[in-house]
Amino acid sequence: MGRLGGAASLLLPALFLNTTTPAAAQDHEPWQAPTLSITRYDEDWSDLKDAEKRAHHWTGPFKYIPLGDDAWLSTGIELRARNENYRDNLWGGADAPDDGYLWLRAMPYADLHVGRVRAFVQPIAAYAAGVAPAAGPVDQTRADLLQGFGEVDLGPVTLRAGRQMLSLGTERLIGTRYGPNVPLAFDGARADVTLGKAKVSLLAVRPVQPRPGTFDDRTSDSKSLWGAYGVLPGLDLYYLGYRNDLARFGGVSGREERHSFGLRSHGTRGDWHWNVEGVAQFGRFGRERIAAWTLGTEVGRSFPAAPLAPDATLRFNLVSGDGKPGNGTLGTFNALFPKGKYFGELSPVGPTNIVSLNPRVSATLARDISASLAAMAYWRYSRTDGVYDIPGNLIRAAGGSRARFIGKEAEATVAWQATAELELSASLSAFVPGAFIRETGPAKTIAMLGLEANFRF
Repeated sequence: MGRLGGAASLLLPALFLNTTTPAAAQDHEPWQAPTLSITRYDEDWSDLKDAEKRAHHWTGPFKYIPLGDDAWLSTGIELRARNENYRDNLWGGADAPDDGYLWLRAMPYADLHVGRVRAFVQPIAAYAAGVAPAAGPVDQTRADLLQGFGEVDLGPVTLRAGRQMLSLGTERLIGTRYGPNVPLAFDGARADVTLGKAKVSLLAVRPVQPRPGTFDDRTSDSKSLWGAYGVLPGLDLYYLGYRNDLARFGGVSGREERHSFGLRSHGTRGDWHWNVEGVAQFGRFGRERIAAWTLGTEVGRSFPAAPLAPDATLRFNLVSGDGKPGNGTLGTFNALFPKGKYFGELSPVGPTNIVSLNPRVSATLARDISASLAAMAYWRYSRTDGVYDIPGNLIRAAGGSRARFIGKEAEATVAWQATAELELSASLSAFVPGAFIRETGPAKTIAMLGLEANFRF
């Protein structure tokens, strides 16, 4: 459904701005705080041990609370309200195609450090109003534990166990699902090993299944994830293992065990930037072997001296589908646990059996106002496989259509950083169906308006 895959925050991780009063500016040296992250546990506020630096901003006393020798507490919160309005969702084929609803969530956290030991806790309160026909687990979980883990720092090795969100690379395979109202978390263990300039994360986790009641989220008993993710300057290499005892492809259910091997190159040179990632997948689904793959490319150039300092980016994605159903080989790519806004704010289709082209231009309209314009075009990679949403559910079977073209989309976004903590944003999107959608079912143009207010510190 649109809200499951495409409903996404317009926020990029916001900078905690260096805001000072004139008096503070005279008394203290300027201090630049760390970038606020989605997971929150990656932020390092230890530099605020200096009481003078804590005085630079009203949030300073909350970010570093001294508790004694080598013991301190950091706190913060996110408060988000998001309104989404759809017309003809899923090209008119959704249960409630003209849906409009409000998402509300609060995510406070406390991060306790005592020597080399750490405890991180982040509850969530997530509610939805107006979701038709009914709110699902990604719309509403009421009050629950989003993250809660213990960690010990052993120098080159950091060990962590408990519930945590995961964000690997650009979240093509493992992401936080930040855009929908209820983010994704995992239960299990993680070890981060530093070897010179390289960092390797070892994982053994299970996804958390959100439920609509209070404190009823549970660890999945059918899905598991394990692997190693290595990061070098400008290069990521990884292996991810995945098992799903209740997998379903092409109308067939069975046990899936899939192994993903990935390589990512990314960086900047002058005004140019790039991000190229390839993944090969092998394994078994029932009696079939798995042979799937994806290649994603992103190349862009900024123009800092031009009016509005625009940045132009071109993204091109190839994702395999099943070429010959019933031949003993499953070619459908599984994106596992990807980010919630994969192609844009409106993303009815996901990264499976798809070819996509996405030019985008962003610009700074004023000091605190940014905007972007984007276009998307989508084709099926394999004519014998259908169209899937972001979580990997089949939303339009191949049927008898031989058409490849799924449709085209346009999207405009604008965001205003009203204060260092508050961002207001809006998006307007339209998806015009192509020949494949017209030949296989309802084929109206999808329109979505998204409005959001997000307060974080």
